[in-house]
Amino acid sequence: MWFFSSLPVADSRAICRYLCTQFPEDGNRGIYGTGSLERASIEQWLQAEAQSFDAPSSELVFHLAFAPQLNMLPDEARIAENERKLQQMIGVYDEILAKNQYLAGDEFTLADLSHLPASHYIAGSQRGRKLFTSKRHVARWYDAISSRPSWQQVVKMQHEHPGTFE
Repeated sequence: MWFFSSLPVADSRAICRYLCTQFPEDGNRGIYGTGSLERASIEQWLQAEAQSFDAPSSELVFHLAFAPQLNMLPDEARIAENERKLQQMIGVYDEILAKNQYLAGDEFTLADLSHLPASHYIAGSQRGRKLFTSKRHVARWYDAISSRPSWQQVVKMQHEHPGTFE
């Protein structure tokens, strides 16, 4: 939880929105849109991530990335159910990404960034990686966003300081 002017903000999406709005010139230029139409498109994809991508991806992150580390047996029924849900959403993404480089257009935005944490853990398993490689445009998009130097720095920091960012 972060406190901004004594107001608590706990949701990571809200924190990102605040930082992008409050500090638009500090490395965030354009990431939250430069006009109202672009901002509306970004918001649409942030909502899609929060409402349709997050729940199944969070389940898969637990079962594919963390459960094995905790010596827990995977719940195959839950994995299959959440793979199905996520695959449906990935199909929608693929249609959009056939027309755009990124979700909200041809520039990397907060809409793309919001997908990286869960996607990183899912793609870290062979089974999960197939979800992203099964659709050509999603595969291109995931490779583009996950290979960004800023994201690679986050991954490096996670390896150097395990447990700090989880």
